Amino acid sequence: MRGLKGKVALVTGAANGIGRAIALRLAAEGCTVGIFDLDEPGAHGCAGEIQAQGGHAAVEVVDIADHAAVERAVESLERARGPADILVNNAGWDRAANFLETEPAFWDRVIRVNLYGPLNMHHAVLKRMAPRGRGAVVNIASDAGRVGSSGEAVYSACKGGVIALTKTLARELVAKGIRLNTVCPGPTDTAILRSFTEGPDGAKILEGLKRAIPMKRLGAPEDYPGIVAFLASDDAAYITGQTISVSGGLTMQG
Repeated sequence: MRGLKGKVALVTGAANGIGRAIALRLAAEGCTVGIFDLDEPGAHGCAGEIQAQGGHAAVEVVDIADHAAVERAVESLERARGPADILVNNAGWDRAANFLETEPAFWDRVIRVNLYGPLNMHHAVLKRMAPRGRGAVVNIASDAGRVGSSGEAVYSACKGGVIALTKTLARELVAKGIRLNTVCPGPTDTAILRSFTEGPDGAKILEGLKRAIPMKRLGAPEDYPGIVAFLASDDAAYITGQTISVSGGLTMQG
């Protein structure tokens, strides 16, 4: 991809899953990758893999739901590695439950990670990007935020909020040279999905998901880094405010 070499990219939730795959791809494209995650061993494991392949990475162990902690982590990363050129908001958390069986404490946890986390990251990073007149943001939302998902009411609301936030900030910041786009994964073989299928009907649920997807398989973490790298690169210089599903054809728009 054009224009990625030498850039500094911040990736949240990069200790494992989709975030880790994105971090590895951006490093392979020549970015220095800042790994923002609460999972310290996983984050250092990702950084070690990048460095073993000749890339550059730094770790900030941070709770993205904590605004002050995010401010400190972004400041630390930029002081050590230089100004951030790319932000990828990937970190997320959920647990399957019918909405009427949940309580406000659960809603709060889901919202703090999946909505306040991106809000905090945008606020800390974009106010530094804007005066520099350049930058790209790729937000990892979910098709749950576009079409809903049973058992994920609050998570879906958060992801729908991220999609709307991305479009709004894309309008507000286009004159500052900053582009923002959203990638919406479909059902993907990650820890979140596996937590949904731990019960006795788990295998049946997975098979039903696979049958519903035209490509007849679940997504894998490695299915997403290509579109993220593209949207962060100069090859996507005329693309902003867009929401792109990567779902094996499960959702089709247009």
